[in-house]
Amino acid sequence: MAKRSEKREVPMLLRKILASDAYLTKLFINTMDNFMPFRQVKVHYKMLEVSCHGVPWIASWLAFVWLLNSSSLYQMQVNFMIGLLLDIVVVALIKALTRRRRPAFNDDPFAMGPDKFSFPSGHASRSMYVVYFFFNLWPVNWIFRLPMLAWMVCVCLSRVLLERHYLLDILAGVFLGFVEGFFIGLIYLDHDTCVSLVSWISDEKLEGGEYHV
Repeated sequence: MAKRSEKREVPMLLRKILASDAYLTKLFINTMDNFMPFRQVKVHYKMLEVSCHGVPWIASWLAFVWLLNSSSLYQMQVNFMIGLLLDIVVVALIKALTRRRRPAFNDDPFAMGPDKFSFPSGHASRSMYVVYFFFNLWPVNWIFRLPMLAWMVCVCLSRVLLERHYLLDILAGVFLGFVEGFFIGLIYLDHDTCVSLVSWISDEKLEGGEYHV
């Protein structure tokens, strides 16, 4: 009895799109490698990778909430955290469904990720969400906007040049981050709700840390 193939049947049109995407991505990488500025900043690609990784973002944001402990910031902090968690869950679900392999295998044992699936780019969606949030939902001063936008573009470029993602992964990630930001804007929690939520979490931690003699 013949064994059934474990590989999924990919429609011909989709295969052509993916093949074109892979070709254009390789062409883009080769073209960028010919420019001196990109060769000089290649050492910084790993820093950009870490700067938009989900784990440092969540850990640092929780520390940010805990250390400042300012009720005037709770609304921004809580809503932003909801978006971060939403991004991680949505990206993980889509990757599990699409299961597109990355352009190159990452054999660095000390690297922070990435997982083996490529579509969509979590770094692209996360960086776009951060920019959307601080441009539209909690607008920062214009002095910070250009650096944030430059950071997002550099993160997206680095994902392709590190061969972590194809171009289509990046475009899908940017679109997803925009949608996530828009969605958070629709469900944006009010100040009192956020203060109550942070207070409840703090009380639960204090109760959980109590020891009875």
